[in-house]
Amino acid sequence: MNRVLTTPVSEKDARALKAGDVIYVSGTMFTARDEAHKMMLERGSPLPVEGLALFHCGPVAQEAGTGWEILAAGPTTSARMELFEAEFLRKFRTRIIVGKGGMGEKTLAALGEVGAVYTHFTGGAGALAAKAVKRVAAVHWLEELGMPEAIWVMEVERFGPLVVAMDSHGRSLYKDLSVTVGKNMEAIRARIKGGN
Repeated sequence: MNRVLTTPVSEKDARALKAGDVIYVSGTMFTARDEAHKMMLERGSPLPVEGLALFHCGPVAQEAGTGWEILAAGPTTSARMELFEAEFLRKFRTRIIVGKGGMGEKTLAALGEVGAVYTHFTGGAGALAAKAVKRVAAVHWLEELGMPEAIWVMEVERFGPLVVAMDSHGRSLYKDLSVTVGKNMEAIRARIKGGN
């Protein structure tokens, strides 16, 4: 599957996605790193986020006229948010998470509970990501958290490509890869041992 999903994404559409699918997102995406996750869970969300795409990102932005321009928007390592993500998903029901590096078992279970997916965006491609941002609709908690940790609400068009790496059916490409690597390591060790 290689298609464009427009936010708000329904639970049905999120559950139709499978690990390995390639998608693009259009519509509203918001950024949240660990500090923003924590504050949203404590205070509530400053914007309605159900069905939106959550981007683990600390963008580089500059003021442009009366608004903001995103210069780069590379993904943050998602493991940082593992502490918060399962509760965040249950409370706010975002349907698409965008990040890099994957997440753990708690998040994988929550994806199944609420009907959401975790997608991988290539690290180091922040300038490419910025090209898909058509405008910054709002910024929340900028003064409190600073630029990278603030919540940036962005209107995007064909943001991606995004690989569905963890789906709502319990499949994780990261787990699959770990199994394959383990088997390959066993075979390498056996060859080395056999050669001595």
